[in-house]
Amino acid sequence: MVRKNKTPDHFRLDGRVALVTGAAGHLGRAIAAALCQAGAEVILNGRDRDALEAAAKTLRARGGKASVSAWDVSRPRGVEGLLKDVRERHGRLDVLVNNAYSGGPGRFERTDWDDFRKAYEVSVQASFLLTQKALPLLAKAAKSARGGASVINIASMYGLVSPDPAIYGRSGFDNPPSYGAAKAALIQLTRYAACHLGPRKIRVNSVSPGPFPPAALARAQPKFFKELCRKNPLGRIGLAEEIAGPVLFLACDASSYVTGANLTVDGGWTAW
Repeated sequence: MVRKNKTPDHFRLDGRVALVTGAAGHLGRAIAAALCQAGAEVILNGRDRDALEAAAKTLRARGGKASVSAWDVSRPRGVEGLLKDVRERHGRLDVLVNNAYSGGPGRFERTDWDDFRKAYEVSVQASFLLTQKALPLLAKAAKSARGGASVINIASMYGLVSPDPAIYGRSGFDNPPSYGAAKAALIQLTRYAACHLGPRKIRVNSVSPGPFPPAALARAQPKFFKELCRKNPLGRIGLAEEIAGPVLFLACDASSYVTGANLTVDGGWTAW
């Protein structure tokens, strides 16, 4: 007899530990929810403890296993503190999702040295240092899972193509050059790490989301919102929960032979 509504075992994460940085953000919450639903014990990281606690409370109310570790991963001390929490609470780490990012809108003429520094500190340096320092925890977990351990770096379509200035107009939401440059570096770091960590059964992949603005954007900037949809082959923006499936795929044994890949989740944006 075929059991209905049962998730195949290779898409499950029961008994595994996952860490999500930037977990209180728009996409971070959806990623954490997907990992929880698949059975993982999820550690939510970010700098806003109150927001993290609220997100963890929601996940636990839905039957998930979620805890909070509020550290600033843009600093080595924060990375060490975060991983100390993981070691003491769990002693292993099966899935690391590097999702944290710090920055805002900006134009070419107005982006300065500090904007680049901050973008690289969080997107590139923190992702590297977290992965490097977590190697003992990841290697330990890798021994007990068919698909090994998994590191997932959240990059962007703008790590692959340039923003189209015509879309942004006078919206004030222009994407700064520091953002795409940092995300492109993260994709290359993904490839490098995949090649060097593969022998340890640690898979490293990246996901490049397309336009995933919060719902409030449609009300606040209807013209800009319409332009985003027009540019996209699917004719719409992405919903936060649509990032969940691709991340879960890379986190679990279903992707056991996938490493060094960059999965675009952009509605076809980069296919133009």
